[in-house]
Amino acid sequence: MLSMLNELRRSRHGVVVWGVVASALLTGLVWLLGQRLHGVVLLPDQGASWYYWKLPDPTFWTRASAWVGYAAHQLVSWGLIYYAQTRIRRYTTGLHRLNVVALAANGGFIALHALQTQLFYDGLAQDVSIFSSQGSVVLLLVVVLLMENRRRGLVLTWSAPISAQVVDFARRYHGYLFSWAAIYTFWYHPMESSSGHLIGFFYMFLLLVQSSLMFTTSHTNRWWTLTLELLVAVHGTLVAVMNSGPNGMWPMFFFGFVAIFVLTQMHGVGLSTTTRWWIGGTFVVAALAVYSWRGLGRIDEVVRIPLIEYLLVGVLAVLIWAGLRLARVGRS
Repeated sequence: MLSMLNELRRSRHGVVVWGVVASALLTGLVWLLGQRLHGVVLLPDQGASWYYWKLPDPTFWTRASAWVGYAAHQLVSWGLIYYAQTRIRRYTTGLHRLNVVALAANGGFIALHALQTQLFYDGLAQDVSIFSSQGSVVLLLVVVLLMENRRRGLVLTWSAPISAQVVDFARRYHGYLFSWAAIYTFWYHPMESSSGHLIGFFYMFLLLVQSSLMFTTSHTNRWWTLTLELLVAVHGTLVAVMNSGPNGMWPMFFFGFVAIFVLTQMHGVGLSTTTRWWIGGTFVVAALAVYSWRGLGRIDEVVRIPLIEYLLVGVLAVLIWAGLRLARVGRS
């Protein structure tokens, strides 16, 4: 075991591969343990704003077990990020000892949440809105767009006029926000074995791996980070198909998130101009084909998610800028 950890610490890309493998195995374990939860009695579904997987009669202990577990996980993660920023502050091709500690800590809290689900079932969903969980992931994606604005542009390589101070602030403190988004969403759900939960937990496990790789070159590998950005399209589309079938809202999620890839994300990994034209053309043809069947009057669905995310980039940039200005005035 020690020799394997030492080899991972020296490896440049192996840790990402092992992280993906471990995330897949953990997802399989979630499925296996979820078979023991089929006897849990839940209330009937009450619509889009209702989270189905929560107990009808929660107790102090079902609530406390989720909130204490989440709080401990969150504080440990933030503490490790702070330690890395104040003590390490240099990138390495392998792993720092701190990365090994972070991976072990996240593994321990994953095990804790699995045990908590088996004993008490409820996640944070009992006390907070379903939209808070979805919104945390959207906020994560929006901050990535803001941070990468100078490098790859916001729309078709055009960079939005966002000040360097705002971008630098987001880059410096994004780890705390991303850690919150991943861990909050992770503890929001009980470790159920539905297809939607399994896809979501696999994605959360990958994000926890990414958060554990701070100050390594793997953490900033452009293809790896692009994959994490794109997986939201896979997750959103599959969950929409599962919830509402082939005639539901899945094209809005699929084409909406892929549109962001075509407009923004694919311009940051060194693809040739010809390749990008082929990708863009394929996207347009596919969207027209699907909406010819779905109804061209609904093709505005394609632009809803991109418009929301780009608008949120602007709003977030203004809020950060205003906060920095107020802080500067307060210090003067």
